Amino acid sequence: MHGFETILIVMAAAVAMSLLAQKLNAPFPPFVALAGAMAAFLPFTPELTLDPPLVLALFVAPVLLDAAFDSSLRDLKRNVVPIAFLSLAAVAVTTIAVALTAKALVPALPWPAAVALGAIVAPPDAAAATAVLRLIPAPFRIRTVLEGESLFNDAASLLIYRIAVTATIAAMPGGWQLGGAVVLATVGSVLFGLIAAWIQVRVVGLLSEAPPAIVMQFVGGFGLWIMAEHLGLSAIITIVVFAMAAARMSARNPATIRAPTYAVWETAVFALNVLAFMLVGLQIGPIWRELAPAQRVEYALFALAILGVCVVVRLVWVLGYNGLAQMRNRLAGRRMDRATEAPSFAAGLVVGWAGMRGVVSLAAAYALPVDFPYRDLLLLAVFAVVMGTLVGQGLTLGPLIRWMKLGDDGVLAGEVRKARAAIADAAIAHVSGRDDPPAKRLEAEYHERRKALDAACEADGRVSLPVDDLAAEVLEAKRERLLQMRLSGEISDAAYYQIEEELDRRELALTPVVR
Repeated sequence: MHGFETILIVMAAAVAMSLLAQKLNAPFPPFVALAGAMAAFLPFTPELTLDPPLVLALFVAPVLLDAAFDSSLRDLKRNVVPIAFLSLAAVAVTTIAVALTAKALVPALPWPAAVALGAIVAPPDAAAATAVLRLIPAPFRIRTVLEGESLFNDAASLLIYRIAVTATIAAMPGGWQLGGAVVLATVGSVLFGLIAAWIQVRVVGLLSEAPPAIVMQFVGGFGLWIMAEHLGLSAIITIVVFAMAAARMSARNPATIRAPTYAVWETAVFALNVLAFMLVGLQIGPIWRELAPAQRVEYALFALAILGVCVVVRLVWVLGYNGLAQMRNRLAGRRMDRATEAPSFAAGLVVGWAGMRGVVSLAAAYALPVDFPYRDLLLLAVFAVVMGTLVGQGLTLGPLIRWMKLGDDGVLAGEVRKARAAIADAAIAHVSGRDDPPAKRLEAEYHERRKALDAACEADGRVSLPVDDLAAEVLEAKRERLLQMRLSGEISDAAYYQIEEELDRRELALTPVVR
């Protein structure tokens, strides 16, 4: 079977897995992991390989860009301490613990290779935790910390990974020389990311149609990673800074570009996640089949040991930090607000258990050079960690949240309600004082919406007025008449599609967004 046919089969399987997860009301990422495991044990081994140096650009760049684009600077600042402990300190501790364990189990494994393994399995994947939190209401701060942690622990772990891989296969500068190179690369990456964001936003702003704008965004994202690599900068830091800056610079882009852009990027990230699991799964199968029975036991025990270390270290670190933070607050007699108070034991346990690894770990493992020491063993260990955490922790995180009785704290809903009231007031202020009939009709409608918002039962202030229900019925009548005109030949397909797009946009305007 050819590689393209295999991709089609795996994509179809991913859609089926997504449907199954939807029917079971379960998070999707664990099912992707199971699909990757199934690919590892296919009775055939299709020829499907990628150049390892390009893997990080293909899989990690869009994931980092997507996460950084959606990040909130305000929330990152409010939770800077727990995020720093999880994204920097926890990555370092996990890397060291895994490296020590790997070296103890396989003494011949070079230290840089052991550190590379630790860096690969250190960063959790926030997308997996977020998929669970969409199904199970949980405090907003937990989601904020997990998403912020993922953004920066990817950058920290991949930086360690690059240094360790380089040290394994080539000579590395040491001491102050290495430190100076890292500082210069970091500063240069930040500046390069800011400049690139400014340029791309201006170029996209000149485009009035979505397709070229979306293509430009993909060219910018992937091209920026490759350019940063060639310039000796940190591609990870460059992409993160680029996305965070572009998100704020492009806030006034027209909706006709922004809406399709979000849909395309969401689809691309979905497809790349599936491909990453498939690629690694297809490599695991031949490795496993070529091992002797005794070697299989050794490899399996090694992989299980690394999985256990990853799970235990994160739990101990998170719960230890929570305990110290609560003790500090009690000793200081501080009274903290909800946004900055030390998390409870229940919240700490959920954050500690939400350590599912994902596509970044898989891509980093696949990107190891072909002649890397013990590459097959490390690849199997990484796949086991990703599988074990995604399936084991991913499917039990929701029940744990329910057991800990951590419901929605209403923070996000309260801010959404506040924003709805503010924009309604802005609309009323804009049309008030005008005497023309259209302004009077709009002012009356917005006064009605503002009054309904104040009395809304939904925590986020979502309301549906009788006029909205009537508009939906009218929209359906319009669609039916339009379809009849097309089928009878009264209008051409070109006219049909133009009016259909107008009706689609109206329908989207009537559809509330729920996150």
